[in-house]
Amino acid sequence: MRVRVRLFARYREALGRERLEVELPEGGTVECAWSAVADRHPELAPYRPYTLFAVGQDYVSPDHRLRPDDELCLFPPVSGGAAADIYRVVTEPLSPDSIAAEVDEPGAGGIVIFSGVVRNETGGRPVKFLEYEAHATMAEVKMREIGESLRARWSGVKRVAMLHRIGRLEIGEASVLIAVSAAHRGDAFEACRYAIDTLKRTVPVWKKEHFEDGEVWVGLQGG
Repeated sequence: MRVRVRLFARYREALGRERLEVELPEGGTVECAWSAVADRHPELAPYRPYTLFAVGQDYVSPDHRLRPDDELCLFPPVSGGAAADIYRVVTEPLSPDSIAAEVDEPGAGGIVIFSGVVRNETGGRPVKFLEYEAHATMAEVKMREIGESLRARWSGVKRVAMLHRIGRLEIGEASVLIAVSAAHRGDAFEACRYAIDTLKRTVPVWKKEHFEDGEVWVGLQGG
């Protein structure tokens, strides 16, 4: 079957073209398509660990099965304007001190950190603990998009780091950390507020609240 491939940014420039076509066996996967492209253009091969894939308007995994005439988009790493920017879904406990160090730089006049913490009640009901689940690949992509938006809106932003923890979290543990450094404190405050508000609306992370008398899923993020 024939699949159309669309290239962006450095991939487009490296190949000198925006689109190409590959022939795959019926039921061929995104990974098969990538291999076909990389075989013809080995200069792309080193970027495989960092490449993101989409079909239509949706991000897809490497094992996603393609259909005839699908258009597969190959996205190179999203720079966000600085190599030090970090966007990750993690399972380990989060450290405000560590994330602050990640965004520190000499040109920054202010660093703002938001820490979302598990509280012990919701609507008057005592909470025992929370569980978080995510589509990790897409969540990291969406966080990168937020980071790019910060840079477009606030030119003084220097570095950005966004971490979201998944799994079981106890009362008082941080579920999300966002750190923004900027030349001036006003940009850092505003960008950090924008980042968490946008994350809660757009990033595919869900939480389950566990109470003494039951449990409930809240998504995307709820309150």
